[in-house]
Amino acid sequence: MLFGAGLVGGALNAVAGGGTFFVLPALLIAGVAPISANATSTVVLWPAAIGSLVAYRPHVGAVRAWMWLAAPSLAGGLLGAWLLLGTAEVVFVRLMPWLLLGATGLFAFGPRAVARPPTSVGLGASRAALSVRIAIGAGQALVGIYGGYFGGGMGIVMLALYSLTGVPSVHALNGLKALQIVCINGVAVATFVARGAVDWPAAVAMVGGSVLGGWLGARTAQRVDVGKVRNFIVAVALGLTGWLFWRGYGAS
Repeated sequence: MLFGAGLVGGALNAVAGGGTFFVLPALLIAGVAPISANATSTVVLWPAAIGSLVAYRPHVGAVRAWMWLAAPSLAGGLLGAWLLLGTAEVVFVRLMPWLLLGATGLFAFGPRAVARPPTSVGLGASRAALSVRIAIGAGQALVGIYGGYFGGGMGIVMLALYSLTGVPSVHALNGLKALQIVCINGVAVATFVARGAVDWPAAVAMVGGSVLGGWLGARTAQRVDVGKVRNFIVAVALGLTGWLFWRGYGAS
């Protein structure tokens, strides 16, 4: 089951995102404790993020001026991971379905915000550029904290944030997003490993499926209707969120 969930999660991440909605519940069903399941999910999906960065590497040159966002990403991811490990298990159990529900909302409605054409502010603005950079840097730090703590749907938030850069290439913005996800999840993975929060038998069972699914998803991404895939993911995510509430997660 874990291998299959990793396979589906990796494939969906390559096509439309949303792998967390399959990997995390599978770990819970397998009996992994909630905080450990969240940490293990980050470890399982991190190789897929590296694969995405490699795929977008030819486009990263267009956003070279925004590479400094890696600094707030690393700081935010580290803080988010420490906050997760400092959260009492009973508190995280109450938060989990609400976090999943919020991530589902971001995944479902976030693309509408991303669909807006990039603004004209950003690289070419003189006086406004500093305020824009500060705003984007602060927003990236907040995304990093959320990503280190939970992370579902953070890619959509980043693309909406990057619409302020004025960079017209969607592929370049996706490359910038992939780099930041690698940074956020990378520092979170290092923290989880150092603190012994990872369920390694479950992680090993899922990582192989995640890598294989990412490869298969990348090969078929151009031949599937991404909109239909996203609708399927949202429907499954809502069902899984309802299942968590039914099982008593989120109760006070």
